[in-house]
Amino acid sequence: MTNIQRAFCVFLSLIFLCVVAALTGDFFKHGEIYRQLPLYCFLEKKALQEETGRDRETEMLLKEKNEEHLGEEVEAENRKEQEALLMAEAEVAEKKEEKQKKEVQKSEEKSADSTENKKDTGVENKEPEITKPEITQMEITPAGSDAAEKKASVEKTVKEQETVAVPHPQIDLSPAKLADFDYVMNQFFILDSNTETNAQQISGTRFLGEDLSIKQDSKVPQILIYHTHSQETFVDSREGKEEDTIVGVGNYLTDLLEEKYGYQVIHVTDAFDMMGGTLDRSKAYDYARTSIEKVLEENPTVEVVIDLHRDGVPDDRRLVTEVNGKSTAQLLFYNGLSYTVNQGAVSYLPNPYIEENLAFSFQLEYQAAQYYPDLYRGIYLAGLRYNLHLKPRALLLEAGAQTNTVEEVRNAMEPFADILNRVLKGSDKEG
Repeated sequence: MTNIQRAFCVFLSLIFLCVVAALTGDFFKHGEIYRQLPLYCFLEKKALQEETGRDRETEMLLKEKNEEHLGEEVEAENRKEQEALLMAEAEVAEKKEEKQKKEVQKSEEKSADSTENKKDTGVENKEPEITKPEITQMEITPAGSDAAEKKASVEKTVKEQETVAVPHPQIDLSPAKLADFDYVMNQFFILDSNTETNAQQISGTRFLGEDLSIKQDSKVPQILIYHTHSQETFVDSREGKEEDTIVGVGNYLTDLLEEKYGYQVIHVTDAFDMMGGTLDRSKAYDYARTSIEKVLEENPTVEVVIDLHRDGVPDDRRLVTEVNGKSTAQLLFYNGLSYTVNQGAVSYLPNPYIEENLAFSFQLEYQAAQYYPDLYRGIYLAGLRYNLHLKPRALLLEAGAQTNTVEEVRNAMEPFADILNRVLKGSDKEG
């Protein structure tokens, strides 16, 4: 190296030292001198740009993962809330069910206590109902024949499924209402335009006050059933089949009263409306009266006489309701007042038992109003006598009509037998 070159290097070194001395603060502020070199600054800036790009991608990925994580957290929180709500509802339902069980248990205990009290005080329990068996021809044994043989025959065809009748009246049966003539007429009676009545003759409270109960004795006949119009049939009756006529319905009622309720029944099946093989009802009531008077004379223990009919209505009308889940024909009680608007008292048709007849029908209808409110149609008041003078407890019963089926009318005999038994035993007179 020449002297000139050496001098030049020294000169450059001096210049560098002067520059460093002048810029000491800026040059050494980061503590690393190499960071002040231009090449390093360029490379560092480029590296930072690349790192910034990578950081954005990482940020996006982190953001997506955070969103997924937050979504999962929200779903988990919602599930916990739903589970807590379901558990709370289940707990409330369980408490409610437990409360209901306790109430039912208390009710059953009260019912048991009530039943026990009734037994202790001699008050009779409500009679159960009987479910209709299959329609079959039943063999009716005359009075005085072997009861055991008849029972075996009936047990073969009748399967009883009993349900307890519970009072559920749909009208007001309070004493105050039953003492109201207009109310009783509107709720219980149907007045024929050919006759008339008044408050002196019709009194619900007086009718209920009459004792029409009997002392039951299964050893002797106490009920008589007959049919002034024995040829009455129904919409599905088979020609020539007695079991499909009103007589067949009477057979079923007889079996119910004997096998279910323990009465001995006489069922007269004679045809009073046939003359020389031809239907003729012009003198049916006269023929029936003569025959039934003789039967009653031979059986003085009979206290109840039922003339069982079916009604006649327009062909587009059906007298049907539902009792214990079964289609059942409706019932009508028919009473004669021996009084017409034109003639006044019908002297040639005297009836000393008009009051008792009316009371008997009313008590039956009163029981129906309590236990089978849709069963009864009313008590029809007509102007003549209709052989109701034969006994104080004489009844003309219209079961359904020609538009009913045989089964519907047979079904109606079940609630009727129940209310008849209640009246004859004197039960539930006070409601």
